Amino acid sequence: MSKRIIVGISGASGAAYAQRFIELLVAAEVEVHLVVSPLGQRLLHDELGMEGVDLEVLAGRADHGITQYHYRDVGASIASGSFGHDGMVIVPCSNHTMAAIANGLSDNVMHRAASVALKERYRLVICHRETPLGLIEIRNMEQITAAGGIVAPANPGFYMLPRTVEDIVDMVVGRLLDLIGVEHELNTRWTESEANPRAGRE
Repeated sequence: MSKRIIVGISGASGAAYAQRFIELLVAAEVEVHLVVSPLGQRLLHDELGMEGVDLEVLAGRADHGITQYHYRDVGASIASGSFGHDGMVIVPCSNHTMAAIANGLSDNVMHRAASVALKERYRLVICHRETPLGLIEIRNMEQITAAGGIVAPANPGFYMLPRTVEDIVDMVVGRLLDLIGVEHELNTRWTESEANPRAGRE
């Protein structure tokens, strides 16, 4: 049986993370349920040149099978505790969305689905992108973590010696896929053999 993952896209910078993440979910034959906030739609336009939410572009293929939900449809199936799934990932996640989840606000389907994921003990991964962090953001991260969520900031590692923007995006996306148990072939795992040959010895 294929995995079922809810994906949220909110209005922080990082559309490339969302696109690559969805592309690899579809490639892995994961059942994707998508919700995009209004500012998430603007993000897709500003950073990817997308008019509206183009599912074919996000998935990288026409036969994507993605189910999209209207942001304001709080009666959608993903907003119910009876909707079983294998995890929810919000990528990228803005300060606003993170604050709403941390404080139990659920006036739209993205916030509601995240709240349900926490109460039903499904895996919730918040890929926060904004920086720097103020005390309010740190406390919201603490609240989400205490409630059972995972805060996974979009902080790429450089130990694999990335040479392109795509390499950096893949580092973050690979970590997100690991957190929800989706197999991938991205070159993101550190081993001793990957040690930087240019690094000096102690």
